[in-house]
Amino acid sequence: MPRRQTKVTPELLLRAYQSGYFPMAETRGSAELFWLNPEQRGILPLDAFHLPRRLRRTVLSGHYAVTADTDFAATIDGCAAPRPGHSETWINPEIRRLYLELHRMGCAHSVECRLDGALVGGLYGVAIGGAFFGESMFSVARDASKVALVHLVARLKAGGFRLLDTQFLTGHLTQFGAIEIPRADYQAHLDNALEVAGDWLPDPAGLREAIQALRTGSETTP
Repeated sequence: MPRRQTKVTPELLLRAYQSGYFPMAETRGSAELFWLNPEQRGILPLDAFHLPRRLRRTVLSGHYAVTADTDFAATIDGCAAPRPGHSETWINPEIRRLYLELHRMGCAHSVECRLDGALVGGLYGVAIGGAFFGESMFSVARDASKVALVHLVARLKAGGFRLLDTQFLTGHLTQFGAIEIPRADYQAHLDNALEVAGDWLPDPAGLREAIQALRTGSETTP
């Protein structure tokens, strides 16, 4: 059973991540948070990331302007906004407060996709050592969140990260190579990733080459 926690500090949140836990709210209007550490954990192995060829062309075409850490607040707000099929959200004001503080501390990061200057997709998460804990993503334009994910994976590989935690396994992520592993195996992966210092840079050199080096598959984009 998840455990309730009414008041969480950024420092406690960082310690929780290192122990395998992450917080969620039941709804946007919930005042309380829950700590979760699922028996089965979703991860996206960086060396097994599957990049569909059509999506690769979209990423490399420059259709979207992709940046990192230029508007973290708008990105988390985009993830929290209701959208078709997802009228409710687990991102409540307390979650927003905590992750904005983690961002100010240099521990939480965002990848943003813009089209004609407007933010149309992105994702955010937390980086500790060589582990990146993906929290949420959103898209209001075709493939925008997928483009952000490709940039994230390339960035993590270029920066020497060892783990991309997706928390849960979804059909969407499975098509990119995500898998589900038992809690004990996840903790072993996490401990291994925490032994190194991943390098997160807003505009890392060689990012385009890192994207080009990702393993590609069929023409069908998930």
